[in-house]
Amino acid sequence: MTKTSKARRNATSSVSKPSKTGGSKAKPAARSDSQVAAPARAPKLPSKQQQLAALLVRDEGATLDRMIAATGWLPHTTRAALTGLKKKGYAISSDKIDGVRTYRGIAPE
Repeated sequence: MTKTSKARRNATSSVSKPSKTGGSKAKPAARSDSQVAAPARAPKLPSKQQQLAALLVRDEGATLDRMIAATGWLPHTTRAALTGLKKKGYAISSDKIDGVRTYRGIAPE
């Protein structure tokens, strides 16, 4: 090696790289689990499919428009969810009265 290549190599290596071990960072003090109180959680809200099932098992049942309003889904998604409920064991029937289809369901036991 020549003197200029050694000087060039030393100049580029003089830039310090951060340590991979992170030795300069202070670690927080470890707490035991008995000292830390678990935060209070709000009860979990029912899923949209559970909301749909609750609408169906009512005595009056639910129309497609009512189910769409409750879930925010598109009509084809709502009908697909009805198929999913059938696969889970719900007995779903529908009646068409005065041009309005009403769906009713019986929960599985």
